[in-house]
Amino acid sequence: MPWTAKELKPAKELQGISRRQIDEHHDVLYKGYVTKLNEIETRRGEANPAEANATYSLIRELKREEVFATQAVRLHEDYFSNLGGDGVCGGPVFDLIKEDFGSFEKWEAEFRALGIAARGWVVLAYDWTDHKLRNYLSDIHSDGVWSCSPLLIMDVYEHAYFIDYGTARRAYIEAFMKNVSWQVVNQRVERLDLLRFRKRS
Repeated sequence: MPWTAKELKPAKELQGISRRQIDEHHDVLYKGYVTKLNEIETRRGEANPAEANATYSLIRELKREEVFATQAVRLHEDYFSNLGGDGVCGGPVFDLIKEDFGSFEKWEAEFRALGIAARGWVVLAYDWTDHKLRNYLSDIHSDGVWSCSPLLIMDVYEHAYFIDYGTARRAYIEAFMKNVSWQVVNQRVERLDLLRFRKRS
């Protein structure tokens, strides 16, 4: 079944992130990844498993880029979905953050710092191994930690902010934080039933 691009652009105007920035990011970059993922899916039948080779083989290249494109699509979908809020954190995720990081302020300071340090993504994730929230950075789409569920995703590739901010990434991070929909993040917490799993761990 082909992958379909989702219309995930925030309905309301964002603070400090222009409609043009969102349109370019969503309609060109994100939809482009969906197109390429479908192309990879279509070409998988061309790969002969008997020709598999770790230096170069069609099956290796298609499967390697499948991971890259799949993660690009999923991370972008979660990124766009967690925009459009007022940036005020509350609810279950606020309590989980305080418990695991000591305070919301400590969590936010680390999350923002990773936004400067990362080349691609910053992800607040629930780690199912130790049942804790962790901030992870990823330099490319295919970097990541297994057994984790993303809760809040920030794109820090230049394409996420260059139209609005040029190279001023800190200003973009400030704008991003003002537009986080913590309601969406809490919906992810609830969908994963994290509070129940925390009590059992």
